[in-house]
Amino acid sequence: MGRVVASYGVHGWVKVAPLSGDPAALLDHDVWWLKARDANDWREFRVTDAKMHGATLIAALTGIENREDAARHRGAEVAVPRSALPPVAAGEIYVSDLVGMTVVNRQAVTLGKVVAVQDFGAHPVLRVQAEGGAERLIPFVTAYVDSVDAAQARIDVDWEPGY
Repeated sequence: MGRVVASYGVHGWVKVAPLSGDPAALLDHDVWWLKARDANDWREFRVTDAKMHGATLIAALTGIENREDAARHRGAEVAVPRSALPPVAAGEIYVSDLVGMTVVNRQAVTLGKVVAVQDFGAHPVLRVQAEGGAERLIPFVTAYVDSVDAAQARIDVDWEPGY
């Protein structure tokens, strides 16, 4: 739901760039989980204070007591347990649920599986990896995405194999 981009102040606050559709969504949660850039494990942190700060969030987390502690978490992913999120409405899907879905074009050619969803500002982009390892980036916009079938784990797109 976010990424730690910097420390904030001298008391160990972290500055978080939100990655969800609602930038303030993390403020609804008392516990955040952080995963360091090069780690596989998540660590739980209780939020003692947090607020919006422009387009970012700033937060005080238990166990992070000073600027140096906060700086060590730069680049960490920020998440909450799936069980803490509200259920999606009809026709909606969490971006994380797109990962692992098979991408098929209008000619029924399987382009690969979604290995990541990246956001470059204007809109999300699907990173699709073919069986041979080749990757392609497909904008997640209605001009190219015809449908998403969560039950079948399939995304239908208007995208040629040679793009």
